[in-house]
Amino acid sequence: MSSAWRVGELVGAAFETPTARTLRIRIPGLHGHVAGQHVDIRLTAPDGYQAVRSYSIASALPGDELELTVEELADGEVSPYLVRGLAVGDKLEVRGPVGGWFVWRPGDDGPVQLIAGGSGVVPLASMVRAHAAAGSAVGFRLLYSVRMPGTIYYQHEFDRLEKDAAAPLEITYVYTRVAPAGWPVPAGRLTAQALKEHILPPEASAMFFICGATAFVESVSDWLVAAGYDPDRIKTERYGGVGGVS
Repeated sequence: MSSAWRVGELVGAAFETPTARTLRIRIPGLHGHVAGQHVDIRLTAPDGYQAVRSYSIASALPGDELELTVEELADGEVSPYLVRGLAVGDKLEVRGPVGGWFVWRPGDDGPVQLIAGGSGVVPLASMVRAHAAAGSAVGFRLLYSVRMPGTIYYQHEFDRLEKDAAAPLEITYVYTRVAPAGWPVPAGRLTAQALKEHILPPEASAMFFICGATAFVESVSDWLVAAGYDPDRIKTERYGGVGGVS
């Protein structure tokens, strides 16, 4: 981890959904990162006011580039600018990468069960991409809870990676508000029973990575422990927010 602020340049950007944008940032002096880490972004206004926010790294890129996917918050100070205002060639201050616990490295023991709520999929996508880039034979499963079609991040890439026999990946989607036409399960919030039906069983001794809003992460973690999963193999990351299981 670097504790110093460095100047990065936006070298590419693309929308994942109407309110979420992936930013590719080149940071001189960056020497790669570990899947699951995050960085701090600092913006400074003309009057000197500064705002700092942390964003999970979405990519598994080597070298001096990384990608962040930022969800626009209606009342946010930073996210509206990153999603709507920041242009290719613009500069911004970056600190990190940060984090050494909620991470996955090729060579870690497996299998791995990922559980994401909404934009909590971002650091898990970094793990999925690192897994694919390494051609890892470790089994990966992702349970991804989203509100409706059109709110899934990275869907085309995930569809492609599921077909990659070199790095086994299995994805299950749970739609909480609106399900696609013909979807076999009615839309509804994730439940403890549905969770157990779509994840690896306790005897698989999988490593769990869970990310989402605080209420989502706490509910899922409690259900896992109650179902007999080893708490020492459950790693969580959360962001602010209210409400139940998303």
